[in-house]
Amino acid sequence: MNPNPHVAVVGATGAVGIEMIKTLEQRHFPAGKLTLLASARSVGKKLTYHGQAITVQELTKDSFAGIDIALFSAGGSISKEFAPIAAKTGCVVVDNSSAFRMDDSVPLVVPEINAADVKWHKGIIANPNCTTAIALMPLYPLHQAFTVKRIFASSYQAVSGTGAKAIEELKRQVSQIVNNQPVTREVYPHQIAFNVLPHVDSFLATGYTKEEMKMENEGRKIMHHPGFRASVTCVRVPVYRAHSVAISAEFEKPVTVEAARAVLIKAPGLDVVDDPAKCEYPLPLYQTDRYNCAVGRLRKDCALDNGLCFWVSGDQLLKGAALNAVQIAEELLKI
Repeated sequence: MNPNPHVAVVGATGAVGIEMIKTLEQRHFPAGKLTLLASARSVGKKLTYHGQAITVQELTKDSFAGIDIALFSAGGSISKEFAPIAAKTGCVVVDNSSAFRMDDSVPLVVPEINAADVKWHKGIIANPNCTTAIALMPLYPLHQAFTVKRIFASSYQAVSGTGAKAIEELKRQVSQIVNNQPVTREVYPHQIAFNVLPHVDSFLATGYTKEEMKMENEGRKIMHHPGFRASVTCVRVPVYRAHSVAISAEFEKPVTVEAARAVLIKAPGLDVVDDPAKCEYPLPLYQTDRYNCAVGRLRKDCALDNGLCFWVSGDQLLKGAALNAVQIAEELLKI
């Protein structure tokens, strides 16, 4: 890999694309050149990188000549069409969509957990689902120490996980309610302001949603733990940014709060915020714009054998998307 790679961001004008550009800059990623790609309607827009204005170009099949690494965040259909084209040119794609996550020939990577999987890529590396990535940050180190069997979890997912239009919808609805105006909706099937929706992604025949099954399916692949089981309810909440997950985990080995805390304090990419007496616990408001996830509310699960309850919050546009993608790119430079 070129030590100063030519990097492209595909979907550069979207919420995650903008964070990718900021993260590349903030982490001093040694990009020799940055190309910004998006759909035709965004062509000509200018975004700033290291003080320079870079003009957004249209994504085409000829966009990848000379590009070493492409960070994709433009949706699954775009990834399915263009990622294989990019890979054929010798470019390595880090894809933020769900298009390739469960493809056996594509590594699915959280660098703090399975960075070594980057080495067997065949041109495409998948970024995990944002909620899964955040949940695994504390779960994996606990799994290493105590061997997780199964989890029961509920997510509290910010509207920015749906995209920029959802952020605007929440802002608009709050304003409408405060000003006694009729509430309008375009993005979600119900009002999201002052409400919670137990509905993230589309429903499957089982009654679970696709989002809920990602925790089990992607968790198995990332942790190299095919027997891992997860029963999850994903909930959209009226928070602008950062997802949270309440997890009850059952382990094969006995686990105490003290032993779990000792493990979590040493875990990379994770802060322990756990002093309930002082009302200190992870909050999405405070995790916004932070690279690390935070874990707290550690307690013995009173309904499971060898069980532990905990609460984790993380910025899903960062660890759940842009940061994780840039960290994968950093791992590519080590190969």
